[in-house]
Amino acid sequence: MNEKLTIALTKGRILKETLPLLARAGIESLEDISSSRKLVFETNRHDVQLVILRGTDVPTYVSHGAADMGVVGKDVLMEQGAEGLYEPLDLGIARCSLMTAGPVGWQSNGARIRVATKFVNIAREYFASQGVHVDLIKLYGALELAPIMNLADLIVDIVDTGNTLRANGMEPLQSIATISSRLVVNKAAMRSRYAVITQIIDELTAVLQEGGDAAT
Repeated sequence: MNEKLTIALTKGRILKETLPLLARAGIESLEDISSSRKLVFETNRHDVQLVILRGTDVPTYVSHGAADMGVVGKDVLMEQGAEGLYEPLDLGIARCSLMTAGPVGWQSNGARIRVATKFVNIAREYFASQGVHVDLIKLYGALELAPIMNLADLIVDIVDTGNTLRANGMEPLQSIATISSRLVVNKAAMRSRYAVITQIIDELTAVLQEGGDAAT
């Protein structure tokens, strides 16, 4: 885009929890991101800009070099893969669980299980590791509706409070992974812009340590 270092941020809950971390690390948008329709924002650092994306697009922008760094949920990295990316920090924000879930009291009858999810790659690998034969149905939202409408037996989805599951007569079953947001860096940018990128990583690491969060 230009010679500025570009950090791609995930819109929504992750963005709300990322901005205070960046501010404590000395990077703040010059505009109120929450009230703007813009997607690219200048910061108080002349050499850094922010771009706001859907979470599923962040790894693509970073791996292809359109952004130098990014913040994205671990679930997206697990589903899409992390080729071309370093993952230097677990920011410890937007924590949740990736789980299987089903109708309350559901039990397998031994037949192939139909599973609805947007995380088809994660689900395929998980059920294969359990020796369970499944038919995967890809959906993009309202997964809780799939068992109600007899489209699927189980779902694989992100679970935070579990309130939506309970409201639809479902319960969490097995935990697949604990999810949090990660800082990712383009591998080529890490070499070509080593000084500024490592400075930001070090600043965020210090912020996390002050807050009691562990970095990985």
